[in-house]
Amino acid sequence: METVEQSMKRWAPPFFTIWAGQAISLLGSGLVQFALVWWITRTTGSATALATATLMAMLPAVFVGPFAGALVDRWSRRRVMIVADGIIALAMLGLAYLFAIDAARVWHVYVAVFIEATASGFHWPAMQASTSLMVPEEHLSRVAGLNQTLRGALNIVAPPLGALLLSLLPIQGILAIDVGTAALAIAPLFFIEIPQPPARPAEVRRRPLWQDVREGLRYVWSWPGLLGVLLMATVINFLLSPAFSLMPILVTDHFGGEAIHLGWLDSAWGVGIVIGGLILGVWGGFRRRIVTSLMGIIGIGVGTLLIGLTPATGFWLAVGAVFFAGLMNPVANGPLLAIVQARVAPEMQGRVFTVLQSMATAISPLSMAVAGPAADWVGVRAWYIVGGLICTLMGMGAFFVSAIVHIEDNHRQAVRDGLVAPSPMPVDLEE
Repeated sequence: METVEQSMKRWAPPFFTIWAGQAISLLGSGLVQFALVWWITRTTGSATALATATLMAMLPAVFVGPFAGALVDRWSRRRVMIVADGIIALAMLGLAYLFAIDAARVWHVYVAVFIEATASGFHWPAMQASTSLMVPEEHLSRVAGLNQTLRGALNIVAPPLGALLLSLLPIQGILAIDVGTAALAIAPLFFIEIPQPPARPAEVRRRPLWQDVREGLRYVWSWPGLLGVLLMATVINFLLSPAFSLMPILVTDHFGGEAIHLGWLDSAWGVGIVIGGLILGVWGGFRRRIVTSLMGIIGIGVGTLLIGLTPATGFWLAVGAVFFAGLMNPVANGPLLAIVQARVAPEMQGRVFTVLQSMATAISPLSMAVAGPAADWVGVRAWYIVGGLICTLMGMGAFFVSAIVHIEDNHRQAVRDGLVAPSPMPVDLEE
């Protein structure tokens, strides 16, 4: 029988080589995100401008996502990641040129953000669907925790490093760093093969793209627990996306802070995610993954509510509340991702991941369109208070919804009924 050490030696080196390249690229993207957000804040001083930038990052996930997932299930996932990273690098290179000749305007940033988000809409499902084929099922929750830890670590490093680089380099220099890190992410993909799901029959490959998209929608609709979680995610995104996107306005208008204060809040969020991801990576969560996720959702709600209730003189209390919300983020998200990776057939994962992403974020453009003007009118704190309270109550209430609590069990029932494809790993349907 193969030992754990032998198993790790077989799958870990290729996977983590690709993973390391993507981690470096995410650092470059984090530096650019901080620099551009602060540039928009200082250039316009407008919550509406920040909300518009966030809207540009969300729209591709809503309108392009389902089709991207269907194409990812048809194409080579390795090539999809190479092309997506290349497009992001070219977009940042073009924006760097505009800053270098002093021709950059806010709308140029919007266009670059939109292009980057569109490319990421292909890259993310390709990477997630590849992970389930490269990583054994028993390690999926831990890898999800590791991914959350990585993003948390980047939230710690990127804001202060971005603030430092803004004092040392022109913004086009920071954009150039992102181009270089994207190249480092692409390089391993030329040398490492990524497993593909079983070849699809010729008649399936020739059918219209919309039929594949509809199949992904049907898959999600036929899994009651996943549909219930998706509806929760939609409401939470409507309420919390504006709150955290408008954090720079909270810093300047409520706390009277500067870039360093925004950096402290971003870093607190990152430290929380790192610790939460490490806890999940070591612990793995409860036997029922959904219980772990619901506890995390409640924690995010409590932390968000505390941010909104913090007075102007209590900046460090807000830092603690952001840390707690960050701690709960991987606890909420990691197990849900592992459920999908473990239960959804490999040839369906691109479509399922993008359907989930598209439906969960579909309401966010509306929330951002409302949140910007509303925050300019009544203040941004209201979004934290209302969003945090509803998030907490939804997390508690979900424990009384059978379809959500038994999400993995009702997937087995859907497999029995022939409504969804079986999981990539053997599943005991008699359990």
